[in-house]
Amino acid sequence: MAFKEKYFAQFDTAFLEEIEKSGTLRKFATGEILMEHGKYIRSIPLLISGVIKIMRENEDGEELLLYFIEHGDTCAMTLTCCLGKSKSEIRAIAETEVEVMMVPVEKMDDWMVRYKSWRNFILNSYHNRMNEMLGAIDMLAFNQMDVRILNYLKEKSKQLNSQVIEKTHQEIANDLHSSRVVVSRILKQLEKNGLIRLHRYRIELI
Repeated sequence: MAFKEKYFAQFDTAFLEEIEKSGTLRKFATGEILMEHGKYIRSIPLLISGVIKIMRENEDGEELLLYFIEHGDTCAMTLTCCLGKSKSEIRAIAETEVEVMMVPVEKMDDWMVRYKSWRNFILNSYHNRMNEMLGAIDMLAFNQMDVRILNYLKEKSKQLNSQVIEKTHQEIANDLHSSRVVVSRILKQLEKNGLIRLHRYRIELI
C-alpha cells in the first residue's frame, strides 16, 4: 500500500500493519471539508498526499489561516481536541486533492504507550505546528500586508511545486483575513515591482 511506501517510514512494520488494519483510507476533492468547526472529532488524519488547510473561526464566522499540513504529517489541533475529548476548534479543508488514512481516536492513547515511533511522531507534529503558528502570529504582528501576501504566494508555490498559483483575489483575502480590495491593490503593486504576473484566476511568481 502507498501508505507504507511513502511518508511514514519512521513507523516499524508491525505498527504500519496495525494502522492499516485500524484505519480507513479516504480521498477528498479540492475544497472538500475534512473536519468542521464545532464538531466532535472521531478520527485522526494521517496525510499521505496533497495539502490540507487549517482555518480558525471566530464568533462572527470570520476565518483566519493557521497553517498547512503536507504529506507525511497530521494535525496537532486535531490531536489536542482528541486528548481533551472536546469539539473541534478548527476547520480542515482540502487545499488540493488529498489522500488520508483516518485512524479512530480511541487508538491514540494505546499507541502512545506501545509505540515509541508514534510518540515521537506526535511530539514532532506539535513542535512543527507550534513553530508555524508562531510564524503566523509574527506575520500578523510585525509584517505589512504586502510581505504577508508575497510569503503566502511563495509558500503556495512550494507546496504545489509550481510558479503558478491558481487562486482568486477573494480566496487569498479569505486566507489572510483581509479584503479583496486590499489584496487586489497589493497584487497590482507587486506586479508593478516585477515580483509577480497577474492572470485571470491565477498568479505567476517571477
